[in-house]
This record gives sequence, C-alpha cells and structure tokens, in this order.
Amino acid sequence: MKLNLVPARTGAEWVRTGLKTFWRQPLAFISLFFLFMASISIASQLPLVGSVLAPILLPFMTLGLMVATSVAYANDQQKPAAPAMFIAAAEAVKTRWRPMIVLGLISAAYFVIAVGLSALLDDGYLARAYLLDATLSDDVVKSSDFQMARIFVMTLNLPLSLAMWHAPALVHWHQVDPVKALFFSLVALFRNFGAYAMFCLSWFGVFLAAGIAIGLLATVLVGVGAMGMGGGASVIGGALMLGTALVLAAMSLSSTWFTFRDSFRAD
Repeated sequence: MKLNLVPARTGAEWVRTGLKTFWRQPLAFISLFFLFMASISIASQLPLVGSVLAPILLPFMTLGLMVATSVAYANDQQKPAAPAMFIAAAEAVKTRWRPMIVLGLISAAYFVIAVGLSALLDDGYLARAYLLDATLSDDVVKSSDFQMARIFVMTLNLPLSLAMWHAPALVHWHQVDPVKALFFSLVALFRNFGAYAMFCLSWFGVFLAAGIAIGLLATVLVGVGAMGMGGGASVIGGALMLGTALVLAAMSLSSTWFTFRDSFRAD
C-alpha cells in the first residue's frame, strides 16, 4: 500500500462524485445509513455500557457505507444495485469484524480517557453523565465549567476522528494492522491537507445551501401553521429539517470512499 499525493482541487471532485453516486441509489444509501445509526442509537441507550458501545460500532458503519459506495460506483450502468450494496456491506462487516472490534475498542478507550480528563474542568459532572448515566440539573448543564468540559472533549476527539477516517478501509482493502491503519490515516490527511480542506469546504457549501433552502421552506410552513391554515405545518417543517440533516449526513459519508480510493493504492 502506498500513499498518493493529490492536488487540492481533488477535494471538490470527491464531493461531486460522491453526490453523483449517492443519487444513483439514494434509497439504498439512506436505508443503510439509518440501519447503522439505529443500531448505534439502540446500543447507546443501554445502561452504563451504552456510551462505550457506540464508539465500538462506529468503524462498522464507516466500513459498511464505504463498501456500499464502491459497489454503487462500480455499477455505472445505473442498474438496480441496492441488493448488491447490502450484501457487500454485510459481507465486509462479517469478514472483518475482529479488526473492526479492535478499532472500536481503541476508539472507546480514547473516548473514556478524554471524558475522564474533562473532570479536571467541571469536577466530573460530564464524566458522570456520559459514563454513569447520571442525571444533571439544568444549572450544571448551563454552567461555564460544564460547557468548557464539553468543548475540551470535542477537541480531544478530533485527532481520533481523523485517525478513524481511513482506518476501516485500510484494514479491509489493504489488510493493514488496525494500529498502523490509524497512523496511516492521519498521515494521508496531513500529506493531502489541501485536498481534504477543499473536501470539507465543499461539503460545508452543500450543507449551507441545503440548510438555507430547507430553512426557508420550514419558515413558510411554520408561517402557514401560525395563520391557522394547518396545525401540522410547523411539525412538518421541523421533521423536514431533521430528515434533510440525516440525508445530508448519509450523502457526506457516501463520498468518503473516494477520498480513500485516491489517497492509497496497492503497492
């Protein structure tokens, strides 16, 4: 496996190709995304262990959606590819479950350490809420120390998110050791910083444009409901915004495989 260096404009191409591939099989991508997200959400609700199980399952979702994207992209004739996408994703998760568990355990351990360190800022309130399912008062949640602890944990988790970007794909397609995969993922992002920065900026533009359009539509629906012309209009507007956010998240994940494909190649 070797690292490819790509120009910055490639980042925008990743977004364009990802959107094109997504719209070939939108229902399949959305269904897969919701399936993985529902599994993670259900696991996260389990008492005490839920907050640790969620990061363990994240590599499975990343790998499953990447494999599904590769199948949809290969089917350039736009034939029904949904069954093949589901089968390929399930097979990849089944075949590589051991290294995915290793990646997940590393992610969970890092998360627990980051949350534990936040106790230095807020006397452990955030740690008790995340790890022990403790119920916090509104005063504690709104306190500056608690908010600072949340920002601290988010900042510490950023390197982990970057390391996990390509790690599942490196394990699956290049049989890289999980720990080495985390390292190579970070190297790829820093060596191709311009392309990944353009990738993030392009997706920010897509999210912004979609957010403005849906926001305007939701405002119209809320206004219609306020005038008494439809009591459910405001509910529909809120549901529309939530659904759009989830669909955009599925779209963005569908383009991640292209960042991996162009950043690494077989030796």
